[in-house]
Amino acid sequence: MKDNKTNVFVKKLLMLVMPIAFQQFMLALVSASDAIMLGVLTQDALSAVSLASQITFVENLFLAAMTIGLSMLAAQYWGKKDKAAVERIFAYVMKITTAIAFVFFISASCFPRGLMRIFTDEQPLIDGGAVYLRTVSLSFLLTGISQLYLCALKNCGKARKSSIISSTSVAVNLVLNAVLIFGLFGIPRMEIAGAALATVLSRVIEVIWCILETAKKDSVKLRLHNIIHDDKLLRRDFWKYTSPVLGNEIVWGVGFTMYSVIMGHLGSDAVAANSIANIAKNLIACFCLGVASGGGIMVGNELGAGNLETAKEYAGKLCKIAIVSGCISGAVLLASSPVIINIAKLSETATEYLKIMFVVCALNMIGYSVNCTTISGIFCSGGDSKFGLCCDSVVMWCITVPLGLISAFLLKLPVVWVFLIVNLDELLKLPTVYRHYKKYNWVKDLTVK
Repeated sequence: MKDNKTNVFVKKLLMLVMPIAFQQFMLALVSASDAIMLGVLTQDALSAVSLASQITFVENLFLAAMTIGLSMLAAQYWGKKDKAAVERIFAYVMKITTAIAFVFFISASCFPRGLMRIFTDEQPLIDGGAVYLRTVSLSFLLTGISQLYLCALKNCGKARKSSIISSTSVAVNLVLNAVLIFGLFGIPRMEIAGAALATVLSRVIEVIWCILETAKKDSVKLRLHNIIHDDKLLRRDFWKYTSPVLGNEIVWGVGFTMYSVIMGHLGSDAVAANSIANIAKNLIACFCLGVASGGGIMVGNELGAGNLETAKEYAGKLCKIAIVSGCISGAVLLASSPVIINIAKLSETATEYLKIMFVVCALNMIGYSVNCTTISGIFCSGGDSKFGLCCDSVVMWCITVPLGLISAFLLKLPVVWVFLIVNLDELLKLPTVYRHYKKYNWVKDLTVK
């Protein structure tokens, strides 16, 4: 019997985690391709787009909160086999998310230089970043729509299809990057603007495919009636569980953005090295994100079905997998660092920074993997979303951000020491995360009224 349970767990895990991990890898690959291709042009082009992409990062914080909120309810109602409730909450969240994405679209298209001045005072980086933001602005709106569709598909038994759609969009983005940045096949050479336009065109394909997929008979659908008429009970539940997640994403995201602001004022070499380190880390960490996202859906399905003990058992196995995946990811990052450094072609100073940054990121990977799986996956699957907000508020805003500012601007420590200090947050969280996990406050069926 135990072997059968293990086989069921492994089967569910692979069906969810692998497609989601591959999808995350492909998304990270776009950032990597931008860095490699723009780095061939100039280091300033790489740095400018890296800083401009912080606006994308901030939007993704809001989208992450919306998709996590949707997942919390959709996974449990899908486990309960209540498709109508899933469609109602899907429609409501889509309405909110589209409004948020529209604000980012308008901001990037109308005020690109003002946004860039938040991150740097170097004029070449401001100029290049403004070109990128103005061109890429429409993708902010399209991404808000597509991410909700993809989230609904993942939570309703179509994780593989969601991965195929997203990965195909990324593949198109990669090809268009090369064509538009360098002007291949007779297309005008667009450089930074080409990278942005490639993103917009790939998002158009993604949105159209998502709409066509959900038009199929067996899919969860976005119905006009549900958009116009909210389900008050589901709306209340959504904000009850999502508000702390949104707060957490903002607290964590603005804190992480502050790290970029700090590094952005330490010179172009620091910006370039930090950009490559983060891109490489995001590529390697994709399996960790897959475990977190897929594991959260698995636990949520069991909680919604009323199988609380099974949910606890799954969570325990997921935590062990998170530790192993964090160790392996860190080792892979270190092993691949010489190749990445060789490809990046940075200045000598930036290269020396990057070598040490890779070691810091590798050590940090275990904490990142465990925290992502527990806070964003397991805890949120049972509606326990307040813990992440409290944890990040204390660790980031009371410890790492102040220490980062002090070390960079008062003590004027070397760049690599500043990088080390602002990357301590994941390791500092671990003891508190473990204690909270063992309380089992997250073991809760959200569909029971």
